[in-house]
Amino acid sequence: MTNWLNIDKKVVVITGGSSGIGRRILESLLENGAIVYNADMKDNPIDHNNYHYLKTDVTQEENVKNTVEQIVNEQKQIDVLINNAGINLPRVLVDVRGEKPEYEINMKDLDFMFAVNLKGPVLFSREVSRQFVEQQHGVIINVSSEAGQEGSQGQSIYSATKAALIGFTRSWAKELGEHNIRVVAIAPGILEETGLRTAAYEEALAYSRNTTVEGLNSDYSKSIPIGRVGELTEVADLVCYLASEKSSYITGTTINISGGKSRG
Repeated sequence: MTNWLNIDKKVVVITGGSSGIGRRILESLLENGAIVYNADMKDNPIDHNNYHYLKTDVTQEENVKNTVEQIVNEQKQIDVLINNAGINLPRVLVDVRGEKPEYEINMKDLDFMFAVNLKGPVLFSREVSRQFVEQQHGVIINVSSEAGQEGSQGQSIYSATKAALIGFTRSWAKELGEHNIRVVAIAPGILEETGLRTAAYEEALAYSRNTTVEGLNSDYSKSIPIGRVGELTEVADLVCYLASEKSSYITGTTINISGGKSRG
């Protein structure tokens, strides 16, 4: 089954591949023989000949340009870009209770989330697409979220950035299709714990939803038709498929991977 996707030796760039969903995607790509470049602020070394790390701040234009240039110089091509890096700071529009003004939307947090979640994908997609156009093939995979499709209480900035990624996906697919470049997005729902949910995040989210930290961790099987949370490997498998030629007619769309969870 490892060879079914035929992505061995493909050069893949993933942002934020040191932890969370990005880490599992990175591991799955390596398992399938891809040459993977992890563009992240911190490395999480993995003993594999096809693993490469380049310290990159996705919000800094020159840093992104230099990273892409180095990869092209080393590999002479890039086949897939995965815009995975993201940040989520739960914030309410108005602190109605008046107890935690720090959890109300402020410009510092707004600018930070927009920079990482939107500016980063734009910068990387632009620079990598220059190479894609030259070689007349490539795939961009944007990691959006179910929150970008459904909205999420206490996470409106995050939801807005993920919804914008869906809009970019549709538009870029129309712009780049004639150059044999596909652009797709995935929208994961509730997944198994990754270790990225800090105590500060839990406290902020609980306040924004007028509940307790304990109340956040309810039985999700009641709201997910398939009856369980998703596994990181399931998301990684989807990404590997979209990176392969097996999905060569899929572009300009967002694939929801949430076990059927929705507002409907």
